[in-house]
Amino acid sequence: MVRWIIFIAIYIVVDIYAYQAFRTLSKSNWLLSAYILVSLFLLGSLIYQLEFNDSTRTMTPARMYVFGFFLAIFVPKLLVVLVMALEDIIRLFVGLFSKFGGNEASFYMPSRRTFVSTIALTLAAIPFASLLYGMYRGKYNYQVLKYALEFDDLPEAFDGYTLTQISDIHSGSFDNEEKVKYAVNLVNEQKSDMILFTGDLVNNLASEMDNWQSVFSELNATDGIYSVLGNHDYGDYIEWSSREAQAENLERLKNMQRDMGWELLLNENRTISKNGETIKLIGVENWGAGGFKKAGDLEKACEGVEETDFKILMSHDPSHWQAQVKEHPKNIQLTLSGHTHGMQFGIEIPGLIKWSPVKYRYENWAGLYEELGRFIHVNRGFGYLGYPGRVGMWPEITVLTLKKKRNTA
Repeated sequence: MVRWIIFIAIYIVVDIYAYQAFRTLSKSNWLLSAYILVSLFLLGSLIYQLEFNDSTRTMTPARMYVFGFFLAIFVPKLLVVLVMALEDIIRLFVGLFSKFGGNEASFYMPSRRTFVSTIALTLAAIPFASLLYGMYRGKYNYQVLKYALEFDDLPEAFDGYTLTQISDIHSGSFDNEEKVKYAVNLVNEQKSDMILFTGDLVNNLASEMDNWQSVFSELNATDGIYSVLGNHDYGDYIEWSSREAQAENLERLKNMQRDMGWELLLNENRTISKNGETIKLIGVENWGAGGFKKAGDLEKACEGVEETDFKILMSHDPSHWQAQVKEHPKNIQLTLSGHTHGMQFGIEIPGLIKWSPVKYRYENWAGLYEELGRFIHVNRGFGYLGYPGRVGMWPEITVLTLKKKRNTA
């Protein structure tokens, strides 16, 4: 309750401050009434959805839409407050200068300028429109990104071998079956040798897959579909009646993947053969830095794997790469991760800029990275969670082509 009191107090202060920009441009009573009603409705809806509706606290589409509309209104207000606060600082210094450096007999603070309010509202319109677009179209704006990776030690038989990676499906968030079916078909159209799913099939509950199991059963690849668990798959973010109930939920989720024709790797590896040569596919359970679940056991997963083998590792959380994988003596050439979603918000212009706030939390957060001759690819995610949309960080289907590096000398 205390956290809500603090949040409501901050919300009211921001609301009152942001309204100054609107009042500078218009004195209309209907504008004031509409502003107050929208603000109260959003606040009430957010509190109701997060605190009172559905005791499981799962992130349902309804909850996410309320949160999304809240962000679309509140974030622009924060931007307005920032601009107005900067103007107030300038007004304060002008007033102080007039009092102590000028001829004013008393302290006088200049009135707000209309053009500053206009600038503030114009700037605020950018995140407002972007966040609404992200909910309307961005979350299903699937992108196919392709990379060719060269390796000295890739077996000759696997030169040109293709992998399609998807990650972070979060099936409990979907609200458009047609769009999801389109994306599944898009994955199949890549005709890759193997499909690899790097975790977070659901938000919390195995039942979230009930309406989607038949859709994702349509995925197919010549050498199969392999998967690992992500942090959300364990159901750790909701309250359970017992540990047994949570364990049953996880077991059901595992069985669902097997029923879909996926092979779930739980700290284990598989040998992929082609024309008498082999590569190793390794899958670990979730291992994340900080407070994230650390069920992943890389040593166990690598049992029977030799340093000379060519290896592909599936590990949901990219922080695992920096902590344990990158310099591992087994020489793991390629790691595939997800988890970050690219924060579902950012700016990307190929060759110029790639930015998202999540970069300040994760060193490897979206796309391809190479260190010490070893690669990690962090998929931006297939689905979404929390904010029911994507802005700039579009849902991703990744196609990786393995190439044998040739000596050009």
